[in-house]
Amino acid sequence: MKIEIDSNSGYCFGVEYAIEMAEDELNENGTLYCLGDIVHNHMEVERLAAKGLKIIDQEDMKNLHDCKVLIRAHGEPPETYRLAIQNNIELIDASCPVVLKLQNRVKGSFDQMEEIAGQIVIYGKPGHAEVIGLTGQTKEKAIIVMEDEDLEQIDFSRPITLYSQTTKSTKGFYRLKAMIEERIAATKGIENTSLEVTDFKANDSICRQVSNREPSMEKFSQKHDVIIFVSGKKSSNGRALYGVCKNFNERSYFIGSEEELDLDWIKAEDSVGICGATSTPMWLMERVKNYIEAQFSAAAI
Repeated sequence: MKIEIDSNSGYCFGVEYAIEMAEDELNENGTLYCLGDIVHNHMEVERLAAKGLKIIDQEDMKNLHDCKVLIRAHGEPPETYRLAIQNNIELIDASCPVVLKLQNRVKGSFDQMEEIAGQIVIYGKPGHAEVIGLTGQTKEKAIIVMEDEDLEQIDFSRPITLYSQTTKSTKGFYRLKAMIEERIAATKGIENTSLEVTDFKANDSICRQVSNREPSMEKFSQKHDVIIFVSGKKSSNGRALYGVCKNFNERSYFIGSEEELDLDWIKAEDSVGICGATSTPMWLMERVKNYIEAQFSAAAI
């Protein structure tokens, strides 16, 4: 049996930076609050919790004073910063630079759209931490679109500016863009949809470190007989990348840890590829690899 861990999998820069900041603070002071799961991987959350990281939500933060709170890579809406000032909370801001830049772009576009009765549309998952931070830049007026039926929220007779959550699928974004263009053309009676649609600006704001993993995952998934994809269930990026694997290799399986692995998925002669999301730690993929090797070695005795 041959087992390979995808060298392109594992933490993106933003997640790695946030975890490093958390560990530095924990090593120095032994405890730290974090607003939401620091990463969408329960195994890593549990590891850091053992070091003293305490996960809180917005309601918890309202009752905290004179302490330190980590803002994770997903970023936060403006009200979080206002609350920190009110409660004398020191923020350790680990917001991903890509997300911060996007927040500023969304805020600028929102101000422009307000002047012309336009709309901000965000391709993303409702309730996702990054999306909450983005909608906060629009006074909660942004329209969140995830499924086709969500398009019904948009007024296609008015100007539209489209952005994307940084971890969404590139193909999904451009599919949505084309659907919006078609709806605008239909609403305005434009017969030739190949003509440029006015009053619509689409901004591909997907992180390239994330989007570049899709073609890499295509190649990796075709390289092996079976793919074991390791990711937290909450990870949007994980579901998107797993979908890529499944599309190119039917024998692709999604697990959160080695405990969810079914050895019947794997044959002794298989070539096994192990990969994961931008929120999957390398140590966890290595643990899955070691588990498979140990189980098949024991079976061979």
